[in-house]
Amino acid sequence: MSRKLIAEFLGTFWLVFGGCGSAVLAAAFPELGIGFVGVALAFGLTVLTMAYAVGGISGGHFNPAVSVGLAVAGRFDARDLVPYVIVQVVAAIIASAVLYVIVSGKADFAGIGGFATNGYGEASPGKYGLSSALIIEFVLTFMFLIIILGATHGRVPAGFAPIAIGLGLTLIHLISIPVTNTSVNPARSTGPALFVGGIALQQLWLFWLAPVLGAAVAGFVHKAALEKD
Repeated sequence: MSRKLIAEFLGTFWLVFGGCGSAVLAAAFPELGIGFVGVALAFGLTVLTMAYAVGGISGGHFNPAVSVGLAVAGRFDARDLVPYVIVQVVAAIIASAVLYVIVSGKADFAGIGGFATNGYGEASPGKYGLSSALIIEFVLTFMFLIIILGATHGRVPAGFAPIAIGLGLTLIHLISIPVTNTSVNPARSTGPALFVGGIALQQLWLFWLAPVLGAAVAGFVHKAALEKD
């Protein structure tokens, strides 16, 4: 278990540091900013690279919602759910802390701003409301779990799952950055929100509720309708 938790820590740290770091440091960099497409690709690459690096040890969840969905689908021992989630959240907080130290070292630092937090209403990049945020986070997390469960099934050629999962997460970000800044991962939402406070913390409940529900429903649907050959 210790090896699994270390692997989950490293994978989640890389996802939050790499994904949120790309949004905070590089998305709008003068003249050479990577924009939404670059940020989406960065999130996908973090999962793809760490799934290959440590996925064979822990399963490569890096996300409490993924752990819940896999448990509901019968692919993950529910007794390990709590330690996995705790480590994932701690890793996200530490990654956000490291990113904060880097950001605050800028010569003209005047606050961390949005810090890649997720939100709806006034906190949404495109000013989308609560219902839009709830629906898109639920639907995209549902589809993310369907991708994960399908790509890691025994009937699929081994070794390609991280590619499908990483590209799936990239697509998810391409769709939803304007709506919520894209969560589909409660740990990823929690880390930055703790440093921003205010509305980011007030709205954090949605970025736990919608992804966890979407993942759980996907786990049930896959087990009931898609698992058998």
